[in-house]
Amino acid sequence: MTEREPGHGTTGLSTQTDSPEPFHLAAGWAYNQDGRARKTRKAPAFTVDCVVAVAVLVAVVATTGQPASTPAAGPAAESSQEEEGGIALPGGDSAEVPLTPEQERVSDAGKLESLDEDELESSSQGRVSSMAHTGDPDAASLAQRWGVGRIQVPQAWQIAGGGEPTVIAILDTGIDADNEELGDRVVGEVNFTESPTSDDLHGHGTHMAGTVAAIALNCRLLNVKVADDRGKCQASAVARGIDWAVNHGAQVINLSLCTEASPELERAIDYAWSRGAVVVAAAGNDGGSSAAYPAYYTGCLAVAATNESDSLAVLSNHGDGVDVAAPGFKIYSALPDGQYGYEVGTSPAAARVSGVAALVFSVAVDGNGNGMVNDEVRQAIESTCSWIGVGGVGNGLVNALEAAEAAASLD
Repeated sequence: MTEREPGHGTTGLSTQTDSPEPFHLAAGWAYNQDGRARKTRKAPAFTVDCVVAVAVLVAVVATTGQPASTPAAGPAAESSQEEEGGIALPGGDSAEVPLTPEQERVSDAGKLESLDEDELESSSQGRVSSMAHTGDPDAASLAQRWGVGRIQVPQAWQIAGGGEPTVIAILDTGIDADNEELGDRVVGEVNFTESPTSDDLHGHGTHMAGTVAAIALNCRLLNVKVADDRGKCQASAVARGIDWAVNHGAQVINLSLCTEASPELERAIDYAWSRGAVVVAAAGNDGGSSAAYPAYYTGCLAVAATNESDSLAVLSNHGDGVDVAAPGFKIYSALPDGQYGYEVGTSPAAARVSGVAALVFSVAVDGNGNGMVNDEVRQAIESTCSWIGVGGVGNGLVNALEAAEAAASLD
């Protein structure tokens, strides 16, 4: 398996201080018979081996001065027990996916509870960059999390804060089981990697889970580990993770990662939509309009990243494959071992939108009587975006308040 070169799906950053000049492209749209918007641009006739998470982890000066470590992945666990029922495939067929108790855990209930852009560190090929931590849990406040206020999340809480808990699947490097903010929210977990644990030994997955939970305050989480302890994954693992998440009740599926295009992955995303889930994916960090997968599939809500001035965040992808944008610069959230830190990129931007989708799910009304509300949720998010004067970001910047109001009023 070959590595992606920088500029072709890696998370490497330049040291430029300005956001890349956006392409002023109008998104191409068509509508399916069910009224669901779909992207009209076709997938390219090529695939790229190797997968990396598409957020850029930003170095923050640690109070201890100790850098974070990235343990190497261990051997794969033996698979000896089959998951009851297997994974459902289109047409009602089932594919048996053996999982050991170490690979899968599902509980019945869960308790609900300044960097400049030229300081960004480039990452090595096919990996997210190294990071240091603040080590200060008390700093995790709304003041630190500027993006929450920018998209009117606190106002949305007045409408959707008391709604039914939404189940969100985080397909990533795992979630830190010992994190006080997140551990009790995890109601199920599975490991599709060769790592010996579903815990997060990398940091990316915990950061994404924290970013989602900062918006969806009463959410429940599924920890679906599809990226190994170096931040790498394969399309087949992501597809299996999506199937598992759907079959275990996920309403929102967060894909803050990038992988090669594959029919199996597209099938899994379509399956998720058919079962009532919204799939949110990072649009990629190539700084251009190249297709990034899985975000480019029509079944995904593809998210670009913005900064504090509502311009494109450094190296965020943009163009006619993007559906919406969300804050993705200096995003502050939890990391393993009780630490906190920042990230830049479309990964935290996608996590923001997943959090908004969870809020909207909690108040959405089935307006067309099809027995599901994922179509109403996606319509509400896309139709209420704020135009920010930047081309190539689809419908614009998400607005949690207006999306929640729109979904709640559908009849």
